[in-house]
Amino acid sequence: MGALERRLGAQLLQRSTRVVNLTDAGRTYFQRMKPLLDEVAHADSELMGSTGELSGLVRIAASATFGRLHVLPLVPKLLALHPKLKLDLQLTDGVQDLLAEGIDIAIRISPTVSPDAVVRRVATTAMVCVASRQYFALHGFPKTPEDLVHHNCLIFNGINQWVFNGPRGRRSVTVSGNLASNTVETILSAVHAGVGIGMFNSASLAGERLESDVCRVLEAFIGQTRDVCLIWPSRKFIPVRVRQVTEFFASELSGRLGPNGESDSHDAVR
Repeated sequence: MGALERRLGAQLLQRSTRVVNLTDAGRTYFQRMKPLLDEVAHADSELMGSTGELSGLVRIAASATFGRLHVLPLVPKLLALHPKLKLDLQLTDGVQDLLAEGIDIAIRISPTVSPDAVVRRVATTAMVCVASRQYFALHGFPKTPEDLVHHNCLIFNGINQWVFNGPRGRRSVTVSGNLASNTVETILSAVHAGVGIGMFNSASLAGERLESDVCRVLEAFIGQTRDVCLIWPSRKFIPVRVRQVTEFFASELSGRLGPNGESDSHDAVR
């Protein structure tokens, strides 16, 4: 860096004993050079990708339950196809800043993303309302969405407005209950324990076949769906390995989930 500064006749970095920051000149130089460096990296990546040998790190983010059910089972096949590839799989139900966290691919259900992101829909999943037979034996079955105001509804991620469709059209019902959580796993476990009623996308239940003591309700009133999407956090340079890993998951998830987000897996809920 010192040699570059001497050649340019400008200080690019402001150095102290604890931190190094870009100077104004350094920031300007970086902004002008970054597109050129990206093009070089792009050319290198294209050349290496043309050999069919993918290598390097790809960081993938997915919600915890969906990732466990549908993304993680595909990882062995991907790594067997590309042994030099390295994956960093981040499973969390929290909202992430994909660029700040260095995520290459996010797998989300009906995501809210920045305008710079590239979103590709690969499947659709229906919404379902479920509870255990144990719960319904004690509290009765809701016959209409409005009946939910008399039931213990389990709140995921602060969403207490549940949307339904019916003869009177689209409407939302404000629900409440004695348990809320930021993870689908917690709500699903509470449903199985007979605590209350939960609202899920079917992809989060697919592959975990509903046990005989858990059933769906109000199906005639639930018509809304959610999109399962693959997201690149930026429209700028995308390495070949990220593009090909995206293509892999697009193909595999589409086949695995089917048109309605229903998995063919026969694993049971535990």
